[in-house]
Amino acid sequence: MGAIDLNARPSKDFEAKLAATQKLLVRAASELAPLKQASSLGAEDVVITHLINSLALDIPVFVLETGALHPETLALLERTQAASRAPVEVYRPVQEAVVQFVGREGREAMYRSIPLRKECCSIRKLEPLARALEGQKAWITGLRKEQSAARADVPAIDTTEARAKVNPLADWTWGDVWHYIAINAVDYNPLHDQFFPSIGCAPCTRAISLGEDFRSGRWWWEDEAAKECGLHVKKEKVAA
Repeated sequence: MGAIDLNARPSKDFEAKLAATQKLLVRAASELAPLKQASSLGAEDVVITHLINSLALDIPVFVLETGALHPETLALLERTQAASRAPVEVYRPVQEAVVQFVGREGREAMYRSIPLRKECCSIRKLEPLARALEGQKAWITGLRKEQSAARADVPAIDTTEARAKVNPLADWTWGDVWHYIAINAVDYNPLHDQFFPSIGCAPCTRAISLGEDFRSGRWWWEDEAAKECGLHVKKEKVAA
């Protein structure tokens, strides 16, 4: 059973949520430009990119190609770049920094301690993110309240930091996301069909079992409270 068959169960108010999301994206393109969509190429992000394209909005999309992504994710990136009306930019880490970190700590450093895992995330994600967002007034993410306890209060637009964060799917359920993918035939990462609901770098992502928490497959060897890489942690602000 694939991800669509397993998950495509829309909320009763799905159409209202969709209309609100479309309105929010149009508003953001008008009032918060320049802005970009940050895409991990996960289910939420492919939905947002599809909406940006279907609404013909002038919102570029960017992907952080960390150098440690699954082959399936890289293949989806190529297909997205080829099919998207909106430009899809790719930002990579500074190669010298990656080489020095791996040479000093080894390829499995992330498993040894949380500080080492976060240092890896900083090199591969946070530094490229800062470059991607340079000069931007806002950015669009796929955060949803349902994803984890830490994200339960995600607003549609977060203005608590200097750069606004737009979360158009904040109120969507996982079933809503997959219903949209199904009815619009949106291309998605085949790892979702292998029980990967949340997909990051290959060494830090695994499939989950029935009944496990949505993000239990990310950094599964760590305490639940530590399961963020810094992209969406307010105390780790990204310099403009």
